[in-house]
Amino acid sequence: MVPPPDYKKFSHIVSHYLNIKCLRSLATISFLKNPKLKLRDIVIFLLLISSMTRQSLLTPTKTDYSDAHGNSEGAQQYKEKWIKIKHQRDENGNLKYPWDFEVVHGFFVQSDMSTDDFGFNHTFQNMGRKKSWEDIKAELIQLNNEAPDNVQYKLIFLARHGHSTQTQIVELEGLHLWHEKNCKLTGNDQFTWAPDSELTEIGLEQAKENREFWKSELLLGAPIPSKFHTSPLQRACSTLVITWHDLKPVETRPIVCEKLREKIGKNLSDKRSTRSEIHEKFGDTYGFITDGLEEEDIYFTETRETMPEQSLRLNGYLQDLFEQDCKSGKVDKKLAVDNIFISTTSHSGTIRSVINVVGHRNFTVSTGGMLPIVVKATRRN
Repeated sequence: MVPPPDYKKFSHIVSHYLNIKCLRSLATISFLKNPKLKLRDIVIFLLLISSMTRQSLLTPTKTDYSDAHGNSEGAQQYKEKWIKIKHQRDENGNLKYPWDFEVVHGFFVQSDMSTDDFGFNHTFQNMGRKKSWEDIKAELIQLNNEAPDNVQYKLIFLARHGHSTQTQIVELEGLHLWHEKNCKLTGNDQFTWAPDSELTEIGLEQAKENREFWKSELLLGAPIPSKFHTSPLQRACSTLVITWHDLKPVETRPIVCEKLREKIGKNLSDKRSTRSEIHEKFGDTYGFITDGLEEEDIYFTETRETMPEQSLRLNGYLQDLFEQDCKSGKVDKKLAVDNIFISTTSHSGTIRSVINVVGHRNFTVSTGGMLPIVVKATRRN
């Protein structure tokens, strides 16, 4: 059993739902008084009022900030490693890592150095958009259509899983005890946090808050991603399920990607379930594709993966993602346009690694939060 959330956090949940109920009433009254109001006008009105009144479970903490900004040495070590290996070729003479990545500015405020990331909540600021969704979609389609045959652009939504039992034990007993003993344990007499930690009640509510936010953004013209990728760890899988429940097409089946998991090794909470268990829980019920997984977690060891190693792993994920829209080494324009918008659900360390790979500024993402990044990829031969 997972212990109930503390009173302060529980009060945030109650307040959040009271605010939603009040906002719905306001929307109904506004529409009755002026039936000519467009749905978009009502949504914008709700978002404005909501941002001023509601409390959120997606506000970054000091720990979130530390996760995003700490270990600058590891980030530098990845850059040095990348310079050494980016031109390596396989036995057939093909580049092992043919794609270079960079951030495209001008779409979201999160890429601006002037944006305060510690106080940033994507649900309060329309995801950080600088433009309407109509303009964002049109510009990204145009960029892809007009790009050379070795260049493509994608908007990747980097979602972080909700509050988990692993996070909870760290909050209760501290980071020191986590590293000293708790990271190697499965739980205590109160609750279980390993292996493969689950979402807590707070985590479930964070995912529901994101779902309400996405519903509002979809009404404003946000795109539904063509691909949904998730870490195999169940806290990420569950976050995806709840966030996108009844919002994405049933035929768009999420793909479980080993490369999206948190740092591998040592922490028992990051040891994943077997492929059969993942498929039974998320494949049979929600259509998750688990074909790319080995039955057992063959990658978990007693040694913790380093930031440079994880960043190289995420570089590999991005290499695969962009290569899928190529034919014979050239970008297929139709595939590139069809697959502009990508959803990933993963972890703080995974998001930090993507940031290292594409050269985005360090940015704090709360537990249950999300970071959108427009990425330009250029293929070398």
